[in-house]
Amino acid sequence: MHPVFIYDAIRTPRGKARSDGGLHDLLPHDLLKCLYRHLEQHTGLDPALVGDVLLGCVTQHGEQAGNIAKTSTLYAGWPSSIGGMTVNRFCSSSVDAISIAALKITAGQEQTLVAGGVEMMSRVPMLADQASVFVDPAFAAQCRMLMMGSGADLIATLCGVSREQADAVALLSQQRADHARRNGYFSSIVAVPNPVKGITVTEDECIRANATAESLAALPPAFADLGSKGVDAFQLAEYPELKAIDHVHTAGNSPAMADAAALLLLGNEALGRRIDAAPRARIVDAATASDDPLQVLSGCVAATRKLMARQNLSAADVDLFELHEAFAATAIKCQQDLGIPNDKLNVNGGVIALGHPMGATGAIMTGTLLDELQRRGLRRGIVAASGAAGAGSALLLEMV
Repeated sequence: MHPVFIYDAIRTPRGKARSDGGLHDLLPHDLLKCLYRHLEQHTGLDPALVGDVLLGCVTQHGEQAGNIAKTSTLYAGWPSSIGGMTVNRFCSSSVDAISIAALKITAGQEQTLVAGGVEMMSRVPMLADQASVFVDPAFAAQCRMLMMGSGADLIATLCGVSREQADAVALLSQQRADHARRNGYFSSIVAVPNPVKGITVTEDECIRANATAESLAALPPAFADLGSKGVDAFQLAEYPELKAIDHVHTAGNSPAMADAAALLLLGNEALGRRIDAAPRARIVDAATASDDPLQVLSGCVAATRKLMARQNLSAADVDLFELHEAFAATAIKCQQDLGIPNDKLNVNGGVIALGHPMGATGAIMTGTLLDELQRRGLRRGIVAASGAAGAGSALLLEMV
């Protein structure tokens, strides 16, 4: 068993997933090429050392189809000897890419790997692949799979989350993210030039610093109409103890769609000697779990609980948690079920404020966690993400 170290963790800014977003004009391969080049320059890495690249990507369609983990290395001019595998476990995909890479190093199969994720939601929109489980209601019901917002409203109903509580989570996320951006806490960001617009994107674009409790309260429920078309009835039949579904989620307390990519350089101890660099952190353990698919997004809690139980950890033993803020109610469920205090959870904001480039989010959160542990001089952190169908994945990290 070989220990697995993180030598670097970098990401692009999160661009707004719109045509006027700062990254929209670029291919997903362009984002990754920028990060591959930065890894070489920042760490002195010889790409020939890399045995494999594993990337999370949820909507593998169009520009993101065709195993982007492999084609992006070729596009960047890296050696053709490097393998590539694209991973899809919904929104936890890049956590799983990191976990699989760590397993290969632990087993001694590889010494040096790159893992991360990419999603260009302005160019390849969510559901562009038209998967039957999301667009065919009868097939979805057979699989007990619902859309993410409907699952979030079910979680809110089961956990007794009010609209006011959900909006409070969103407001705190915006305030923390704005504070972190203004103070330069997101040190893993690599600037990305966009020659089409004649700009260089240097900061996350989705943060709404002017959000207020009043502006959030004025937004209408986003998923009530979907519920009225049969989803509510389906959920209530499955949960007969409930009288009605509380539609508390809006555009303001739901994740912002975004464009971004992120990469981690992983290796064993020998890699540090070869590139003359000290590792930043060690991957101690990883866990995957699946919860009730009707709740859709509760897998983050299940995976984190499984990881903590295996390592005999309580929330008091973990310095910081970076958990997928996939709708406000899921953040509240994380705190309720895992006993995480507010000052340890998503301390620099979550994806409600920062944006959710699905296949890249977990890798971005991993870098954010490392940056903050290092900034505060802390030791241990957990990063976890939820995916559709109740999927969830988590990593336990320790600073070196």
